[in-house]
Formats: sequence, C-alpha cells, structure tokens
Amino acid sequence: MQGPAGIFGLSCLSCSVLASEEINDDGGLLGREVRLMPIDGAARPEVVAGQVAALVRNGAVDVVAGWHLSHVRRAVAAQLKGHVPYVYSSLYEGGEHTPGVFLAGETPDKQIAPAMAWLAREAGVRRWAVVGDDYLWPRGSANAVYDFVGDLQVAITDEIFVPLGEKDFADVMQRLRLGTAQGVLMLLVGQDAVHFNRAFARAGLEERMVRLSSLMDENMLLASGADATRQVYSTAGYFSNLANGDALDLLGRYERRFGLEAPVLNSMGESCYEALNLLATLVRQARALDVRSLSHTAESPIGYQGPRGSVHLEDRHLMQRVYLARADGTAFDIVAQL
Repeated sequence: MQGPAGIFGLSCLSCSVLASEEINDDGGLLGREVRLMPIDGAARPEVVAGQVAALVRNGAVDVVAGWHLSHVRRAVAAQLKGHVPYVYSSLYEGGEHTPGVFLAGETPDKQIAPAMAWLAREAGVRRWAVVGDDYLWPRGSANAVYDFVGDLQVAITDEIFVPLGEKDFADVMQRLRLGTAQGVLMLLVGQDAVHFNRAFARAGLEERMVRLSSLMDENMLLASGADATRQVYSTAGYFSNLANGDALDLLGRYERRFGLEAPVLNSMGESCYEALNLLATLVRQARALDVRSLSHTAESPIGYQGPRGSVHLEDRHLMQRVYLARADGTAFDIVAQL
C-alpha cells in the first residue's frame, strides 16, 4: 500500500474485496464467511513474513493470498512452511515450488518470450537492453530471458539494475543512448517505471526504441502521462478492456460496486480477484482447506472460467492466455493474443 507498488495497491485491495463478497454471496467456503485481513506488503520482507507467520500461529488466518514483491513471497513462504495455503497472485520470475504455494500469475516463458517473439516478427526488434529494479523478480526474469533469446534469434545487449525506489534515471538514459538496443525490457515496479517513462520521453528515446513491460498498468500510464507512453507495450493475462464476456462482466460488477471513480481495474488488481477465485475453486473441489488436501486436488485436472477466460492448474501454476497491448496515451489497445 506504499512504496513503488503503492500506485496500484488500492486496485488490488478493491478487487480482493469484490472477490470475497462474491464468494460469500455464493455460500462462502465450507459454510464459512470469507473475511479479509489486509497486510501492507511494502515493509521489509522479514517484517511482512513475521507479521503473517504470527497471525497463522495465533489461528487468526486460514489462508494467505495477495499481490506483493517476489522477495516478500520468498520470505513469507519460508516462514509458513506449508502450514496454510498460500495463493500468490502476482506475475513472477518462475521456479517457485514450495509446498502449499499456489501461483495465479504469469511467468517469463509464457509472458515475456512470446511478446519478444511478436515484436521481433512484427516490428523487427531484435536487440534488447534490460532495465530493472535490483531484486529477485527483475534479476530472475532477466536470467529466464537468456534461456529463450537464442530460440527467438534476439540478443540482450545490456543489463542495467537500479535500486528499488529509484527516481533519477539520467545515467540510465545516457547508457541507453550510447547503446545499440532497439528495445528496452522494463522490469521496473510501479512508480519506478513511471519515473523511467518520463525520463525516457525527455531523452527522446521513444523515436528509436520500443519499451516492453510485463508489469505495466493503466495507473502507471496515467502517472507517466500520455506524452511519455509512446511505443510502450505491456504483456499480461488480463487487461480491463479484454473483449470477452467474463472480462466485461467483471468490469461491470466492479464499477457497480465501487463507482466510476474507483481505483483503476487493472491486471494487478484482477490477479488478486483471480487468486481468491482459484482458492475457492480448490477448496470447493477438495471440500477441505488444509494444504495436503488442496495439493492433492491440484494434481487432478482443475480449472474454471473467469475474467481471463478458461484457465487451469498445472504444477500449482495457473495456465492462462496471455495478451500483448500497446499504450494509446493513458489506455491500452490489445494488439495480439500470444
């Protein structure tokens, strides 16, 4: 709810509230009402993990779910030790197999790889610079990219990592200006990406380079400003303007519940909605809430229809369609299903 990701924290919380109310309207889980206990994931990972673990030990929570950064996820998973189900909603770098952890978000092989392939094929972008925050998700995602760049016949020409919460990108712009990259893979969180976009526009680099992000939403476009979003692409399993019935239904229910002035319905917020509905699907099929029962259920074919379309679990990861969108001022225009 603060820090670089705080820009979309309210969207995440609103979507979680909507999901919990809809689950309760449908009878709750195991005959019990779902109640949310919000925890700010912006503190140091060990602090957040300690808060969560204390609530679990005291019997105050039955499930942990939500959107937070990958180093927080790693700390929380280590503290929980599989004692309660943990549904992580965010896109992430891949490779999470801790017992009891279920993952609703996208991974680089399903999200970044096909987007880079599309941009190589349709726009001729084959030389990429990586610019990311210096922590687990950006570095892990950059490492994953190296696993598929050869197959895509694209190259990484530079890697630049900045402290989480960075505001000054002058040196980064100079390095990009002197480089040979045709595109920038942005692995920056929230407000950091906003500062990057503004600096990128001031430097005039949008004339020669595209930007691709796997973590870019309408809040960030609005904060960047329309003049700073030219040739910005975003890839995700959900955008609020998806033209399918389930996505349009979610948008309608969200606006009716929170009003037209509500926090923007976006991919990060919808991932929290998705995480709670994934949990509900598992619990109702298992008829239990313990990790062992849910993990056993997840080994069988299990899926459902939701705002992202038809989804199903494989190895406790949610398999879903992924889309590529191009910024049009402060909104997104979906250009491809990847």
